[in-house]
Amino acid sequence: MDVERAPRLGLIRPTALGFRLTIRLHDGQTPEDYTRVLDKLAHAWKVHSVRLVSWKPGKVTLAATLVDPLEQVSIPVLSDGLLRVRAGLLDTGDPFILDFRTVPHWLNVGATQSGKSNLANALIVGLAPQPVALVGFDLKGGVEFTPYEARMSALATERAECADLLADLVGIIKTRMALCRQHRVRNIWHPRLPDALRPTPIVVLVDEVAELFLMADKKKEQEEVSAVATRLLRVAQLGRAFGIYLVVCGQRVGSDLGAGVTALRAQLTGRICHMVNDEETAKMALGDMDPAALVAARQISPAMPGTAVVIGSEGRWHRSRSVHVTEEQAEAAAATHAHLAPAWADLTATASPVTGDLDEADLSDFIPDPAASDDELSPV
Repeated sequence: MDVERAPRLGLIRPTALGFRLTIRLHDGQTPEDYTRVLDKLAHAWKVHSVRLVSWKPGKVTLAATLVDPLEQVSIPVLSDGLLRVRAGLLDTGDPFILDFRTVPHWLNVGATQSGKSNLANALIVGLAPQPVALVGFDLKGGVEFTPYEARMSALATERAECADLLADLVGIIKTRMALCRQHRVRNIWHPRLPDALRPTPIVVLVDEVAELFLMADKKKEQEEVSAVATRLLRVAQLGRAFGIYLVVCGQRVGSDLGAGVTALRAQLTGRICHMVNDEETAKMALGDMDPAALVAARQISPAMPGTAVVIGSEGRWHRSRSVHVTEEQAEAAAATHAHLAPAWADLTATASPVTGDLDEADLSDFIPDPAASDDELSPV
């Protein structure tokens, strides 16, 4: 029910960007009653924005931001620990961090000049100095990732090459699966697995994912597309436990590309939606997570490239903006740390050949529980 009564405000606590306060709810009120009027509160308080940051039974906490922290983002891109990259800022003023150990797979969509490729550059800069392998799927003929090939262990520029690389990745999964079963652990990060045997993490960057699913001639290409879709979905489903992580990028991602895209989307927990040209892509990225995030994404201005709506480890959406990283900066980082790139032949030397689907017993043993952390996963 709607309760037309003045809110009972708590103490106003200053923050770096504005202030925060707790409000006691009247009987019959819920946090959603405040979520619906956040824009009205921002105008009434004459601030840039108001967000509901937390709630307890009978209370909600609101945070007001006096100015937009995303107007100028000059924070440097940094490696923030293994498989963590600080790529920019959130609208709360906190760093925008992609943490693959917490959120293993990401969907990154955006139109041309929206900042989608800039975020990929930031990931190259942040991951290059880390002990990880980088794999690129560049369906633009290689123009996106070829400058960074020195730091990459493998790069595919045609769909047939992508199919072969995905087969290799599934083979690596099977090998790591056998390793984990031998040591009676559910993932490669378990403390019982000796450090000397811990495999190298692999981050897979996929550019223009739609090209993997589009078919000009259904009769000739259907088998290849089916193989790519099945293997990519398998990597997404099992990759977290075995140190393989995905960043899937695209300008246009919609359900019209086929059921494989929708199934893949369900495995990509992290969502990044820059300015897009069509509502279907925004819905694919955010529609199944939070309707309010979808509205915010459609309001992104082209005057602020790099701005996106992000849903990550918290499960709540935020506006974010990536720091500007030029292609030259990313290429320099790739060249500087080229010696850290493991040879693909070494990564696949002991990989099991892919002759068919993984056994159902294998899948049931190792499909990760999204609610459990790496340390909480118990031995088989």
